[in-house]
Amino acid sequence: MKKFYSNKLAIVLFAFPALLVFTVMVFYPIVQAFVKSFYEWNGLGSGTFIGFDNYTKLFGDTVFKLSNKNALIFALVITVFQMTLASIFALVVSNKKVKGRNFLRVAYFIPVVLSVTVVCQLWLAILNADTGLLNAIFKALGINYEQNWLSDRHHAIYVIAFVNAWQWMGYQFALMMAGIKSIPNDYYEAARIDGASTLQAHSKVTIPLLKETYKICLTISLTGGVKAFTEMFIMTKGGPGNATYTLTYLMYKAAFREYRYGYGMASASILVIQCLVIILVINWLFRDKEDRRESRWSKKTGQVK
Repeated sequence: MKKFYSNKLAIVLFAFPALLVFTVMVFYPIVQAFVKSFYEWNGLGSGTFIGFDNYTKLFGDTVFKLSNKNALIFALVITVFQMTLASIFALVVSNKKVKGRNFLRVAYFIPVVLSVTVVCQLWLAILNADTGLLNAIFKALGINYEQNWLSDRHHAIYVIAFVNAWQWMGYQFALMMAGIKSIPNDYYEAARIDGASTLQAHSKVTIPLLKETYKICLTISLTGGVKAFTEMFIMTKGGPGNATYTLTYLMYKAAFREYRYGYGMASASILVIQCLVIILVINWLFRDKEDRRESRWSKKTGQVK
Protein backbone atom coordinates (compact mmCIF):
# COMPACT_ATOMS: atom_id res chain seq x y z
CA MET A 1 0.00 0.00 0.00
CA LYS A 2 2.83 2.41 0.87
CA LYS A 3 4.49 1.57 -2.44
CA PHE A 4 1.25 2.38 -4.24
CA TYR A 5 0.81 5.76 -2.53
CA SER A 6 4.41 6.64 -3.37
CA ASN A 7 3.73 6.08 -7.07
CA LYS A 8 2.83 9.56 -8.30
CA LEU A 9 1.90 8.35 -11.77
CA ALA A 10 -0.71 5.96 -10.33
CA ILE A 11 -2.16 8.74 -8.18
CA VAL A 12 -2.43 11.04 -11.21
CA LEU A 13 -4.06 8.33 -13.35
CA PHE A 14 -6.69 7.51 -10.71
CA ALA A 15 -7.40 11.17 -9.89
CA PHE A 16 -7.52 12.36 -13.50
CA PRO A 17 -11.10 11.18 -14.36
CA ALA A 18 -12.56 12.93 -11.32
CA LEU A 19 -10.53 16.08 -12.00
CA LEU A 20 -11.62 16.03 -15.64
CA VAL A 21 -15.30 15.75 -14.75
CA PHE A 22 -14.96 18.50 -12.12
CA THR A 23 -13.17 20.79 -14.59
CA VAL A 24 -15.69 20.28 -17.40
CA MET A 25 -18.85 20.33 -15.28
CA VAL A 26 -17.95 22.86 -12.55
CA PHE A 27 -14.75 24.83 -12.99
CA TYR A 28 -15.04 25.68 -16.71
CA PRO A 29 -18.65 27.00 -16.47
CA ILE A 30 -17.66 29.18 -13.49
CA VAL A 31 -14.72 30.63 -15.40
CA GLN A 32 -16.91 31.23 -18.47
CA ALA A 33 -19.56 32.98 -16.36
CA PHE A 34 -16.90 35.23 -14.85
CA VAL A 35 -15.47 36.06 -18.31
CA LYS A 36 -18.91 36.81 -19.81
CA SER A 37 -19.71 39.12 -16.90
CA PHE A 38 -17.39 41.67 -18.53
CA TYR A 39 -19.45 41.67 -21.73
CA GLU A 40 -22.69 43.14 -22.92
CA TRP A 41 -24.12 39.93 -24.32
CA ASN A 42 -27.57 38.73 -25.31
CA GLY A 43 -26.63 35.05 -25.46
CA LEU A 44 -25.82 35.09 -29.17
CA GLY A 45 -22.58 35.99 -30.87
CA SER A 46 -19.46 37.10 -29.07
CA GLY A 47 -20.83 40.16 -27.26
CA THR A 48 -19.18 43.51 -26.60
CA PHE A 49 -16.50 43.94 -23.94
CA ILE A 50 -17.59 46.65 -21.48
CA GLY A 51 -15.22 46.01 -18.55
CA PHE A 52 -16.71 46.45 -15.10
CA ASP A 53 -19.90 48.21 -16.29
CA ASN A 54 -22.11 45.24 -15.38
CA TYR A 55 -20.68 45.20 -11.85
CA THR A 56 -21.08 48.97 -11.53
CA LYS A 57 -24.75 48.72 -12.52
CA LEU A 58 -25.22 45.69 -10.27
CA PHE A 59 -23.83 47.35 -7.14
CA GLY A 60 -25.93 50.43 -7.82
CA ASP A 61 -29.13 48.42 -8.27
CA THR A 62 -31.52 48.58 -5.29
CA VAL A 63 -32.86 45.13 -6.24
CA PHE A 64 -29.34 43.74 -5.85
CA LYS A 65 -29.19 45.09 -2.30
CA LEU A 66 -32.66 43.71 -1.54
CA SER A 67 -31.65 40.33 -3.01
CA ASN A 68 -28.64 40.11 -0.72
CA LYS A 69 -30.75 41.08 2.27
CA ASN A 70 -33.31 38.39 1.41
CA ALA A 71 -30.58 35.80 0.91
CA LEU A 72 -29.18 36.62 4.35
CA ILE A 73 -32.62 36.38 5.98
CA PHE A 74 -33.35 33.13 4.13
CA ALA A 75 -30.00 31.58 5.11
CA LEU A 76 -30.31 32.55 8.78
CA VAL A 77 -33.91 31.34 9.09
CA ILE A 78 -33.27 27.91 7.57
CA THR A 79 -29.98 27.50 9.46
CA VAL A 80 -31.50 28.24 12.88
CA PHE A 81 -34.65 26.22 12.19
CA GLN A 82 -32.97 23.18 10.64
CA MET A 83 -29.96 22.85 12.90
CA THR A 84 -31.88 23.49 16.12
CA LEU A 85 -34.70 21.06 15.41
CA ALA A 86 -32.42 18.50 13.77
CA SER A 87 -30.17 18.51 16.83
CA ILE A 88 -33.07 18.09 19.25
CA PHE A 89 -34.76 15.36 17.19
CA ALA A 90 -31.49 13.48 16.63
CA LEU A 91 -30.66 13.51 20.35
CA VAL A 92 -34.16 12.33 21.25
CA VAL A 93 -34.35 9.58 18.62
CA SER A 94 -30.85 8.33 19.47
CA ASN A 95 -32.15 7.45 22.95
CA LYS A 96 -33.01 3.74 22.88
CA LYS A 97 -35.65 4.27 25.56
CA VAL A 98 -37.80 6.40 23.20
CA LYS A 99 -40.68 4.40 21.75
CA GLY A 100 -41.42 4.61 18.05
CA ARG A 101 -37.85 5.59 17.14
CA ASN A 102 -38.01 3.92 13.71
CA PHE A 103 -41.27 5.65 12.85
CA LEU A 104 -39.88 9.04 13.88
CA ARG A 105 -36.78 8.53 11.73
CA VAL A 106 -38.93 7.91 8.67
CA ALA A 107 -41.40 10.70 9.48
CA TYR A 108 -38.69 13.34 9.84
CA PHE A 109 -37.08 12.32 6.54
CA ILE A 110 -40.23 12.02 4.38
CA PRO A 111 -40.28 15.71 3.24
CA VAL A 112 -36.72 15.35 1.91
CA VAL A 113 -37.68 12.67 -0.61
CA LEU A 114 -40.58 14.74 -1.96
CA SER A 115 -40.13 16.92 -5.02
CA VAL A 116 -39.60 20.63 -4.31
CA THR A 117 -42.50 21.36 -6.65
CA VAL A 118 -44.80 19.05 -4.68
CA VAL A 119 -43.79 20.64 -1.38
CA CYS A 120 -44.30 24.17 -2.74
CA GLN A 121 -47.74 23.30 -4.14
CA LEU A 122 -48.67 21.68 -0.82
CA TRP A 123 -47.76 24.82 1.12
CA LEU A 124 -49.42 27.09 -1.45
CA ALA A 125 -52.64 25.23 -0.70
CA ILE A 126 -52.08 25.44 3.06
CA LEU A 127 -51.24 29.16 2.93
CA ASN A 128 -54.04 30.17 0.56
CA ALA A 129 -55.75 33.27 1.95
CA ASP A 130 -59.29 32.10 1.13
CA THR A 131 -59.30 28.30 1.27
CA GLY A 132 -56.02 27.52 3.02
CA LEU A 133 -55.79 25.17 5.98
CA LEU A 134 -53.81 27.59 8.15
CA ASN A 135 -56.39 30.38 8.04
CA ALA A 136 -59.16 27.80 8.49
CA ILE A 137 -57.51 26.59 11.71
CA PHE A 138 -57.31 30.15 13.06
CA LYS A 139 -60.95 30.70 12.15
CA ALA A 140 -62.05 27.43 13.80
CA LEU A 141 -60.19 28.40 16.99
CA GLY A 142 -61.83 31.82 17.00
CA ILE A 143 -58.48 33.59 16.50
CA ASN A 144 -58.73 36.71 14.36
CA TYR A 145 -55.40 36.25 12.59
CA GLU A 146 -56.28 35.33 9.01
CA GLN A 147 -53.42 36.39 6.72
CA ASN A 148 -52.60 36.56 3.04
CA TRP A 149 -49.27 34.96 3.83
CA LEU A 150 -47.44 35.31 0.52
CA SER A 151 -48.80 38.72 -0.44
CA ASP A 152 -47.20 40.60 2.45
CA ARG A 153 -43.91 42.00 1.15
CA HIS A 154 -42.46 42.12 4.68
CA HIS A 155 -43.28 38.53 5.65
CA ALA A 156 -43.24 36.58 2.38
CA ILE A 157 -39.49 35.83 2.50
CA TYR A 158 -39.86 34.39 6.01
CA VAL A 159 -42.75 32.18 4.91
CA ILE A 160 -40.79 30.82 1.94
CA ALA A 161 -37.75 30.26 4.15
CA PHE A 162 -39.94 28.25 6.54
CA VAL A 163 -41.13 26.04 3.66
CA ASN A 164 -37.53 25.33 2.64
CA ALA A 165 -36.49 24.71 6.26
CA TRP A 166 -39.43 22.34 6.80
CA GLN A 167 -38.53 20.26 3.77
CA TRP A 168 -34.78 19.95 4.32
CA MET A 169 -34.64 19.66 8.10
CA GLY A 170 -34.79 15.89 7.70
CA TYR A 171 -31.55 15.93 5.70
CA GLN A 172 -29.74 17.67 8.56
CA PHE A 173 -31.40 15.23 10.96
CA ALA A 174 -30.02 12.26 8.99
CA LEU A 175 -26.49 13.71 9.02
CA MET A 176 -26.63 14.28 12.76
CA MET A 177 -28.01 10.79 13.41
CA ALA A 178 -25.10 9.37 11.43
CA GLY A 179 -22.69 11.50 13.46
CA ILE A 180 -24.18 10.34 16.77
CA LYS A 181 -23.99 6.68 15.70
CA SER A 182 -20.28 7.08 14.99
CA ILE A 183 -19.57 8.08 18.61
CA PRO A 184 -18.30 5.07 20.62
CA ASN A 185 -20.64 4.01 23.42
CA ASP A 186 -17.63 3.82 25.80
CA TYR A 187 -17.69 7.60 26.11
CA TYR A 188 -21.26 7.59 27.39
CA GLU A 189 -20.51 4.77 29.82
CA ALA A 190 -17.58 6.76 31.20
CA ALA A 191 -19.83 9.80 31.55
CA ARG A 192 -22.44 7.76 33.44
CA ILE A 193 -19.76 6.37 35.77
CA ASP A 194 -18.71 9.96 36.51
CA GLY A 195 -22.30 10.72 37.48
CA ALA A 196 -23.29 12.72 34.40
CA SER A 197 -26.97 12.96 33.52
CA THR A 198 -28.26 12.39 29.97
CA LEU A 199 -28.29 16.13 29.29
CA GLN A 200 -24.77 16.56 30.66
CA ALA A 201 -23.53 13.60 28.59
CA HIS A 202 -24.91 15.18 25.43
CA SER A 203 -23.47 18.61 26.25
CA LYS A 204 -20.01 17.26 27.18
CA VAL A 205 -19.73 14.30 24.80
CA THR A 206 -22.22 14.35 21.91
CA ILE A 207 -22.18 18.02 20.92
CA PRO A 208 -18.36 18.45 20.96
CA LEU A 209 -17.85 15.23 18.97
CA LEU A 210 -20.38 16.38 16.36
CA LYS A 211 -18.14 19.31 15.43
CA GLU A 212 -17.41 18.06 11.90
CA THR A 213 -21.06 17.16 11.36
CA TYR A 214 -22.14 20.65 12.44
CA LYS A 215 -19.55 22.11 10.09
CA ILE A 216 -21.05 20.22 7.15
CA CYS A 217 -24.63 21.09 8.15
CA LEU A 218 -23.78 24.76 8.57
CA THR A 219 -22.07 24.88 5.18
CA ILE A 220 -25.03 23.22 3.47
CA SER A 221 -27.66 25.45 5.07
CA LEU A 222 -25.86 28.79 4.65
CA THR A 223 -24.76 28.24 1.05
CA GLY A 224 -28.16 26.74 0.24
CA GLY A 225 -29.87 29.80 1.69
CA VAL A 226 -27.69 32.24 -0.23
CA LYS A 227 -28.37 30.54 -3.58
CA ALA A 228 -32.09 29.87 -2.95
CA PHE A 229 -34.23 30.03 -6.07
CA THR A 230 -36.74 27.23 -6.59
CA GLU A 231 -39.19 28.14 -3.82
CA MET A 232 -39.31 31.79 -4.95
CA PHE A 233 -39.81 30.78 -8.56
CA ILE A 234 -42.70 28.41 -7.80
CA MET A 235 -44.45 30.20 -4.95
CA THR A 236 -44.13 33.94 -5.62
CA LYS A 237 -42.22 34.55 -8.89
CA GLY A 238 -40.06 36.92 -6.86
CA GLY A 239 -43.10 38.88 -5.64
CA PRO A 240 -44.98 40.63 -4.32
CA GLY A 241 -43.14 43.13 -6.50
CA ASN A 242 -39.51 42.19 -5.94
CA ALA A 243 -39.91 41.40 -2.22
CA THR A 244 -38.66 37.81 -2.46
CA TYR A 245 -35.83 38.28 -4.95
CA THR A 246 -32.54 36.56 -4.22
CA LEU A 247 -29.31 36.91 -6.17
CA THR A 248 -30.09 33.67 -8.01
CA TYR A 249 -33.53 34.93 -9.01
CA LEU A 250 -32.03 38.25 -10.10
CA MET A 251 -29.56 36.33 -12.26
CA TYR A 252 -32.36 34.22 -13.75
CA LYS A 253 -34.51 37.22 -14.59
CA ALA A 254 -31.65 39.21 -16.14
CA ALA A 255 -30.32 36.32 -18.23
CA PHE A 256 -33.38 34.29 -19.23
CA ARG A 257 -36.17 36.86 -19.26
CA GLU A 258 -34.44 40.08 -20.25
CA TYR A 259 -31.62 38.44 -22.23
CA ARG A 260 -28.97 40.48 -20.42
CA TYR A 261 -26.61 37.57 -20.03
CA GLY A 262 -23.60 39.72 -19.13
CA TYR A 263 -25.51 41.29 -16.25
CA GLY A 264 -26.80 37.88 -15.18
CA MET A 265 -23.28 36.44 -15.25
CA ALA A 266 -22.10 39.31 -13.04
CA SER A 267 -24.78 38.30 -10.52
CA ALA A 268 -23.65 34.67 -10.80
CA SER A 269 -20.01 35.65 -10.20
CA ILE A 270 -20.93 37.55 -7.04
CA LEU A 271 -22.94 34.53 -5.88
CA VAL A 272 -19.95 32.21 -6.36
CA ILE A 273 -17.72 34.61 -4.41
CA GLN A 274 -20.27 34.80 -1.58
CA CYS A 275 -20.45 31.00 -1.32
CA LEU A 276 -16.65 30.72 -1.30
CA VAL A 277 -16.41 33.36 1.44
CA ILE A 278 -18.99 31.51 3.54
CA ILE A 279 -17.08 28.23 3.18
CA LEU A 280 -13.76 29.89 4.08
CA VAL A 281 -15.27 31.60 7.14
CA ILE A 282 -16.86 28.34 8.35
CA ASN A 283 -13.59 26.46 7.88
CA TRP A 284 -11.77 29.19 9.83
CA LEU A 285 -14.32 29.14 12.66
CA PHE A 286 -14.14 25.34 12.96
CA ARG A 287 -10.38 25.10 12.99
CA ASP A 288 -8.90 22.81 15.62
CA LYS A 289 -7.22 24.38 18.63
CA GLU A 290 -3.89 22.95 17.48
CA ASP A 291 -4.21 24.68 14.10
CA ARG A 292 -4.98 27.97 15.83
CA ARG A 293 -1.96 27.60 18.11
CA GLU A 294 0.28 26.86 15.13
CA SER A 295 -1.14 29.86 13.28
CA ARG A 296 -0.45 32.18 16.23
CA TRP A 297 3.04 30.71 16.64
CA SER A 298 3.78 31.23 12.94
CA LYS A 299 2.73 34.88 13.20
CA LYS A 300 4.90 35.43 16.27
CA THR A 301 7.99 33.81 14.77
CA GLY A 302 7.40 35.22 11.30
CA GLN A 303 7.29 31.77 9.75
CA VAL A 304 5.02 30.95 6.86
CA LYS A 305 3.31 27.61 7.16
